Amino acid sequence: MEKNEFSGPKNDKPEIEINRSTPPKKFWQRPDFTLILYILFLVASFYFWQGAEQAKQREIPYSEFLQHVDKGEVQEATITEKAVFGLLKPQPGQNNDQPIPFITIPLPDTQLAELLTDKGVKFVVRHSSNWLSNFIMNWVLPFGLIFLLWGWMAQRMGGMSKGFLNLGNKAHIHPSNLPKVTFDDVAGAEEAKMELGETIQFLKDPTRIQRLGGRMPKGVLLAGPPGTGKTLLARAVAGEAGVPFFNISGSEFIELFVGVGAARVREMFEQAREKAPCIIFIDEIDAIGRSRSAGPTMGGHDEREQTLNQLLTEMDGFDPSTGVVVMAATNRPEILDKALLRSGRFDRQVIVDKPDLIEREQILRLHTRNMTLAPDVDLKVVAQRTPGMVGADLANIANEAAIRAVRENHDQITMDDFEAAIDRVIAGPEKQHRGIDKDEKHRVAFHESGHTIVALTVPTGEPVHKVSIIPRGVAALGYTLQLPVKEKFLSTEAELKDQIAILLGGRVAEELVFDSVSSGASNDLERATQIAREMVTRLGMSEKLGPLTYGERHELTFLGVKEEEARNYSEQTAELIDSEVRALVEEGRARAIEILSAARAGLDAMAADLEKKEIIDGEEAQKILDQATAS
Repeated sequence: MEKNEFSGPKNDKPEIEINRSTPPKKFWQRPDFTLILYILFLVASFYFWQGAEQAKQREIPYSEFLQHVDKGEVQEATITEKAVFGLLKPQPGQNNDQPIPFITIPLPDTQLAELLTDKGVKFVVRHSSNWLSNFIMNWVLPFGLIFLLWGWMAQRMGGMSKGFLNLGNKAHIHPSNLPKVTFDDVAGAEEAKMELGETIQFLKDPTRIQRLGGRMPKGVLLAGPPGTGKTLLARAVAGEAGVPFFNISGSEFIELFVGVGAARVREMFEQAREKAPCIIFIDEIDAIGRSRSAGPTMGGHDEREQTLNQLLTEMDGFDPSTGVVVMAATNRPEILDKALLRSGRFDRQVIVDKPDLIEREQILRLHTRNMTLAPDVDLKVVAQRTPGMVGADLANIANEAAIRAVRENHDQITMDDFEAAIDRVIAGPEKQHRGIDKDEKHRVAFHESGHTIVALTVPTGEPVHKVSIIPRGVAALGYTLQLPVKEKFLSTEAELKDQIAILLGGRVAEELVFDSVSSGASNDLERATQIAREMVTRLGMSEKLGPLTYGERHELTFLGVKEEEARNYSEQTAELIDSEVRALVEEGRARAIEILSAARAGLDAMAADLEKKEIIDGEEAQKILDQATAS
């Protein structure tokens, strides 16, 4: 489906996952017991320290204390309600000249402060301290705050129940009491289901292939674009085989400390051997299985590399007769390490591609089986309008249609609801409150009419389904949708040239009518230039350059650079490439000028009707063009 926009200036529902239940721990094995022991140790330490401090002090009678004060032998004193303690000045003849600590129990004496002042004794008066309050303020409260902060951080990282700083295993196992997912819950992907069916037979009867001297595959890699149902297929395999299903994401192996990922891999395989036969499913395995030679690394002991090495070791080490199958899913199999893809590890690679027309219709029926559909709903037409979409997109369209039906107070989901849902997913939400100037609306109407007339005229153009000048999305002021008649996987040179002419039809219409162009064709120019450059540099569709490809694309993973193109041709060739790209674009522009100049009456009529109605369908557009041509 083609969408030509006039722009301004530039689930499947996841299955519930539950952690594997573990037997309750003994009291002395719980973290609370360690905390209690630590608090008791602090209390004992406080008593020991207090006793040691008191042992250092010399208790003297109060009368002796008054004599020392009268003789000026008290260096400093601290007075409480129950005791006086401080330091006596060193006495002559003593071996050391250190002050002597003392403590005494005073009698009520209001003149004591005056006496101390007269004798020049430094002293302070304070209330008697409570050792319990001191202990709470100085020990319990600070350490309690530390433990609370520690517990909060542990919960943020996944909970302390899985080990110190969340270092335990994070693999989830789906309990048998939950509804099982089977192949009946997976629409389309027939080839993938056929290949996975053999894996199911091996899991049900591991000895079947051993009788013939063979072995069951150790690993199955599901590769395909995002949203095609790779995770759903893995769950369906487990449901069909009736075996435990371990599920973990590749990113969950990586943690703060080096070596945690490798430990989690070991623990996961140990649990799997205990539950065999079973399935281990690693989603987004490229998070840990990226090629070790891609880009610079931080050395041989990188955490990601250790995790990958441990995974390779475990897949080599476990016995295939135990019935443990490792399944993994990735969107980018080309970046995986070669050691991971060799025979004996991931023996099978199953491609889960985007669904074709029949499969899209099956997916739509699956997602709408519990919905109340109106009689006018034709899911085949909906499937035709959604080429290139995956299962997750189709599920989103079905849900958006249901949401719109509720918003419009419909008793059933109508075809208009599906049409609006598709437009929302493809072109963005409708901007009902965006005010467009009358002159801009006039220009947008001619721009979209130009796209439509060229699309209806060129030999290989797809049928026009709808033309709209209602603003949608961020910057789209209008769009033209073409509905493909059949699924296509190849494009000929003539089709690509016609596509360039269609993309330039809007800009050419503005040139003919307003004798000027606007910024609304920026996206059209970008796409037309891209098609022309691909024809010249990748597809060998240039007579001057011949059937060669120019430029080498390779991926860089350092500092976030995804892809760069290295020039493997001379400056003279680069100039020739630019001239051939310009020639293709100019050829498309000339064709658009020729078509629109010959159909000027149809252009004016279609723009006027579009400006009045804002939306016209393909049949109405063809009728307007035929009437204008006949007259």
